[in-house]
Amino acid sequence: MPIGEQIKNLRKQRGWSQADLADRIAGDPGQISRYENGKITPSVEAVIRLAELFDVSCDYLLVEGAPRRPYRQVDDPLAQRLADLDQLTAADKDALLHILDGLLANTRIRAALNTAAS
Repeated sequence: MPIGEQIKNLRKQRGWSQADLADRIAGDPGQISRYENGKITPSVEAVIRLAELFDVSCDYLLVEGAPRRPYRQVDDPLAQRLADLDQLTAADKDALLHILDGLLANTRIRAALNTAAS
């Protein structure tokens, strides 16, 4: 998806007008409109401000098909792996959901047994 469409989608997800977004990145509504319509491409500085504002990586804005990741990566192995889950096939995602359901069920059972023993 071109950067203009990404910006428009992210703006609409927040419920913001073009003027709202312009205020938040120190731009003007006409500039936002031109970004969204593909008439101009945001500068590197504008891409960084947009990525930070929307909490998405710059590559998510710039590279078609890039996975959505937060602006700043946390140093958490679980969070990093969760960010990569969109790369799995549908079958692998289903398998992973079954594994997670089993782990969560076991955790709930242990918690219930601990509560009953107390």
